[in-house]
Amino acid sequence: MRACARLGRVSLMKSARILSAALCGTILLGTGACVAPLRGYQGYVVDADLVNSVQPGVDNRESVLQTLGKPTLTSQFNEGEWYYVGRATRNYAFNNPSAKEQTTLRIRFDAAGNVTEVSRTGVEQIAKINPSNEKTPTLGRERGFFEDLFGNIGTVGAPGTGGGGGPDGP
Repeated sequence: MRACARLGRVSLMKSARILSAALCGTILLGTGACVAPLRGYQGYVVDADLVNSVQPGVDNRESVLQTLGKPTLTSQFNEGEWYYVGRATRNYAFNNPSAKEQTTLRIRFDAAGNVTEVSRTGVEQIAKINPSNEKTPTLGRERGFFEDLFGNIGTVGAPGTGGGGGPDGP
């Protein structure tokens, strides 16, 4: 009887060890998946052969559009520059993505629409911006939620408040 009880305890201890080893292995595999980097790519995929085929003085807007496609951005103030932007990012779980590679292709045109310059920049041109946590102060007093919600009831269209709509309104 004692031998049978001892044998039961030994097999119970072995199965507990196997179960704890399996549990540790599962936890290690699960946490390993959490730290795997996530890779992404946004924007224009640069094909070096196509980019090298665009030549200043030879190509124009139409030929660039047919060769490279629609630009990612155009110049805001004139139509003299086209930008093709692509960015490769990597991040780990629950972190903000960081740019590992960025290619910006800038094509400049003259007034006639002919290519004058083709230039490339990389990740070194990315600006680091840290927004401030400070709040912009409001003039007057601090208003609560309900004052913001119900504060203008009765003031719209009232004479002398500039709301209009009264007999002396605009």
